[in-house]
Amino acid sequence: MRADKSSVRSDRDSFLSRIAPGLVKLFHYRRDDLSHDLIAGLSVATVALPVGVAYAELAGFNPAVALYSSILPLVAYAIFGTSRQLIIGPDAATCALVAAAVTPLAGGARNLYESLSVTLAMIAGILCIGASFLKLGAFADFLSKPILVGFLNGIALSIILGQIGKIFGYEIAASGIVPRLFEFARKLGLTDWPTLALGSGTFFVLLVVPLLSRRVPPSLVAMILAAIAVRMLHLENHGVKIIGDVPAGLPPMRIPHFPLTLVPVLLGEAAGLALVTFSSMMLTSRSFASKNRYDVDVDREFAALGAANIASALSNGFAVSGADSRTAMSDATGGRTQVTGLVSAAVVAIVLMFFTGPLRYLPLAALGAVLVKAAISLVDIPSLRTIYKIDRGEFALSIIATLGVVAVGAIRAILFAVILAVLRFVRLVSRPKVEILGKVKGLPGFHSVERHPEAVTISGLMLLRFNAPLVFFNAPYFKREVLAAVAAAEPSLNWLVIDLLPITMIDATGFYTAREVTELMKERGVVLAAAGRQTEWRLWAESRLRDAQGLKIRLYPTFHEAIRIYCRAHGITEGSEGMEEPS
Repeated sequence: MRADKSSVRSDRDSFLSRIAPGLVKLFHYRRDDLSHDLIAGLSVATVALPVGVAYAELAGFNPAVALYSSILPLVAYAIFGTSRQLIIGPDAATCALVAAAVTPLAGGARNLYESLSVTLAMIAGILCIGASFLKLGAFADFLSKPILVGFLNGIALSIILGQIGKIFGYEIAASGIVPRLFEFARKLGLTDWPTLALGSGTFFVLLVVPLLSRRVPPSLVAMILAAIAVRMLHLENHGVKIIGDVPAGLPPMRIPHFPLTLVPVLLGEAAGLALVTFSSMMLTSRSFASKNRYDVDVDREFAALGAANIASALSNGFAVSGADSRTAMSDATGGRTQVTGLVSAAVVAIVLMFFTGPLRYLPLAALGAVLVKAAISLVDIPSLRTIYKIDRGEFALSIIATLGVVAVGAIRAILFAVILAVLRFVRLVSRPKVEILGKVKGLPGFHSVERHPEAVTISGLMLLRFNAPLVFFNAPYFKREVLAAVAAAEPSLNWLVIDLLPITMIDATGFYTAREVTELMKERGVVLAAAGRQTEWRLWAESRLRDAQGLKIRLYPTFHEAIRIYCRAHGITEGSEGMEEPS
C-alpha cells in the first residue's frame, strides 16, 4: 500500500513538474526553511510596499495599483517558477515601457489608460507562455557568467546611486556614474540634516539588529522605527519626505474596455514588453541562481513570467518582471524558497486591507538606506578578480555590463553586452588556435610546440590541431593556416595528420574546403590524414556522401596509430623519436 502511494505521488510530481514546477517544491517544503522564508518575506514586503508606490507614480498609476501587482503575480510565480529566490513585481524599466506604450494611446483618459495597461499585461503574459512552448527561453543561454556578474555589480551601483540622494534629502537627476557623483558632490550644501540623520539612523539599525538577533528582519525593524520617528517628531514638517496616503482595500476585479482597433498596436507593444521583461527577469534569476549554486529552467521561467503578468492583469495591475532590489533583499536576508514571495504577498495584502494609514509615514530616506544596504551585498569583487585572471576579454564584457547598467539602463546595457559576447564568440570560432603538436617528456598526450619548445616531433610528419568546428565562416581560415603550416615545414614533409577531436562539426563549406586542401596536398606530394572520430566520419560520409565524392583522407582512431603506421612506412623504429605511447 505504501509503495502504491509512493508511486502515485511520484507520477503526480512528474506530471506537475512539467506544468507547475513550483507547486511540486511546495508539496515537498521543508519546515527548516520556514523561519528563514518568513524573515525574508517580511523584509521583502518592507521594500515592496514603498518601492511599489514609487513605481506606480513613475508609470502614472494610483499608488495602490503597484501593490496590486505585488500580490497575485507572486503567487503565480511561486506555482509556476523555478527560481528559489526571484521576487516578481513592478520594475522601473517595465513601468517606463508601460507608460511609453500606453500614454499616446490613452490620450489623457484615466479609465482608458488603466484598461490599456491591464490589457497590455494580459497580452504580454499570453505571448510569454506561447514563447515558452516554442522553447524561446534559449535566448537566455547567451547570458554568460561575466555578464551576470557585471549585471549584479551594475544593479548594485545603480541602486546605490539612485538612493543616495534620498538619504541626503535632495534629488539627483543626472544619469551615469560620473555625472551622478558630480551632481551629488555639487549639491552637498543642500543636505537636509533631519533627512540625513534619519537615513544614518536607519543604517545603524540595519547593522546592529543582526548582531542582536538573526531571527528578526533588520529592514522591518528599521522601517518601523523610522515611521515611528516621523510620526512622533512630525519630521514631515521639517523637510523629511514620506510616501503619503495610499488607498486601502484589495484590488477590484473588472473587465477592461477599450477600442478594438487598438489591438494590433497593443500586440506589437506587448511583444516588445515580453522580450524586455523576460530578459530583465532572466538576468536577475540566473544571477542569483549562479550566486547560490542552483539552476533555473529558462522555458519554465518564460511561462512563469506569463502567468505572473496574467495574474497581475486579473488583479487590475500592470506588467511585472523580476524585481532586482526585492530579490536582493530576499537573498540578503536568507530567503531559501519561493515561500518568501508568498509571505511577501500576504504581508502586502494585509497592509492594503488594514494598515495603509501607518504606511504613509514611511520616510524615503529610510527606504534608501535599506536598498543601499541590500545593494552592497550584491557587489562581487572576488568573481571579477577570477574572471580577470582567466580572460581579459570576458573581464571587459563584465565591466561593460556594469557601467552600462548605470549609464543607459539594465536592458540596453545587457543586450549590448550580449551582442559583444556573441561577436567575440564568433571571432574565437572563426579564428581558432591552430597548433603544431609534439610529445613532451613526462606529459601524456600531445602538446603545442609553441608552448613547449622542448616538444619532440618526427621528421617528415606534422601533427596539426584546429580547435573549432569546420564551418562556413572559418573554412577559408582553415585552408590558409594549413597551407601556411605546410609551407613553413621542412621540404621533407611527407604526412600531415589533422586532429579531428576538436572538429565537432563540418558543414557543406567545410567539406568542400577539406576536399580542396586534400587535392592541394596531393599536388605537393603530402599525404593528408586525420586522427580521431574515425567511426563518426565514416558514418557521416557513408550516410551523406557515399564515397565522400573524392575526399580521400586516411583515417586513424588515434594519433599514436597514425604515428605507428607512418613510422612503419618510412622505416623509422617506433619510439626512436621519443613519440612512443607512455605505458
